[in-house]
Amino acid sequence: MEKNTCLQCGRCFMEISELLNHQRCHSEGKPYKCVDCRKYFPELSELLSHQRVHAVERPHKCSECGKGFTKKSSLVCHRRIHTGEKPFKCLECANCFAQRWLLVAHQRIHTGEFPYQCSVCGKRFPDKTTLIGHRRIHTGEKPFKCSECGKAFALNSVLITHLRVHTGEKPYKCAECGKCFTQKGNLVGHQRIHTGVKPHKCLVCGMCYPHNSQLLQHQRVHTGEEPFKCMECGKCYARKESLIIHKRLHTGEKPYRCLECGMCFAGRASFVYHKRGHTGEKPFKCLECGKCFIDKSCLVYHQRAHTGEKPYQCQECRKSFAAKASLVCHQRIHTGEKPYTCVECRKSFSLRSSLVSHQRIHTGDKPYKCSECGKCYGDRSSFIYHRGTHKRAKPYKCLECGASFVPQPFFGNSQKVHAEQKLIHHETCSLYIK
Repeated sequence: MEKNTCLQCGRCFMEISELLNHQRCHSEGKPYKCVDCRKYFPELSELLSHQRVHAVERPHKCSECGKGFTKKSSLVCHRRIHTGEKPFKCLECANCFAQRWLLVAHQRIHTGEFPYQCSVCGKRFPDKTTLIGHRRIHTGEKPFKCSECGKAFALNSVLITHLRVHTGEKPYKCAECGKCFTQKGNLVGHQRIHTGVKPHKCLVCGMCYPHNSQLLQHQRVHTGEEPFKCMECGKCYARKESLIIHKRLHTGEKPYRCLECGMCFAGRASFVYHKRGHTGEKPFKCLECGKCFIDKSCLVYHQRAHTGEKPYQCQECRKSFAAKASLVCHQRIHTGEKPYTCVECRKSFSLRSSLVSHQRIHTGDKPYKCSECGKCYGDRSSFIYHRGTHKRAKPYKCLECGASFVPQPFFGNSQKVHAEQKLIHHETCSLYIK
């Protein structure tokens, strides 16, 4: 262990005097000290109860899962996980809780009472546990460590949720469709898909959302706020998740691996989207027209075709767009930015898709093959246009060779070729014309 380390929270100090001064924050109003770990307690009974942790004495065992507890009351509370019992009911909103202190803390939401205040930033909280967890933002303390991967957390509840990544446990099940979740909050949010409840409304445009976090994220569309900044390149994001995924561009980390084809992904959303390519699953359905989509963002974007909503506005010309990506691409018209450069010829492009299509000139790759005639194309737009030539009528016919065409310009060019008596070889009729 490093010199001058606090055994209570793991923080290190340069001087012993700094350590002793720091330890007072743990011991204030707590005269009873544990000789094993130097933790302090306000009551002797609490110290005696705590010391059983070191003695590994847990006399009260759960008959369901075998977990042991130092106090019988803790076992009684724990059993409610298995029975689902929630005997403490809120008279204001009918919410039920497994433990009394959870009900008391919840009731303060209705009364507006927040008696626990942070001495550092002044923020107030309805219960002491939440305040203790909040303080760790200032101290940097993360006392709860995962035994599987070593990752540390400020809150025990967050560690418990994290452990489910390793165990695969999903204890929260939807009664409607049977889908399971690792967190209760995710289940509650999911259930709103079935009920259609969207309690969180934007005061600017009237859009409603099932989660408050989604509303806060949406409001940044109006404010332009991007509070999450990359320390490597300075790029900012409206969502913390977007910043985390972006950082992996710098680190090269791709933690999500497809077991079907071995492809790896930096973001979970991209990974889930990719997996549905193998399964064919399209779980997100439009209630207006019944069309189904692979991911929720595609559905949200599609729904704007019905609502006409275009929340992303260009500050230069006031043009609005349904998708943020479309706005970002459009803004490059004003800035002249071309961030995508070909490593072969150094040509730059404003769109990544344009760069990918261009690179096929160098590689000769033509991944888009027509199932009708076998012709291959390097870019998707040419391929889609070509496919349409098999389906659409060809009203224009060349009088010289009999070939049919879709658009007028191609027909005119063919007539001109024959009229000028140039030597050509026509793909359709294989005739040489002089």
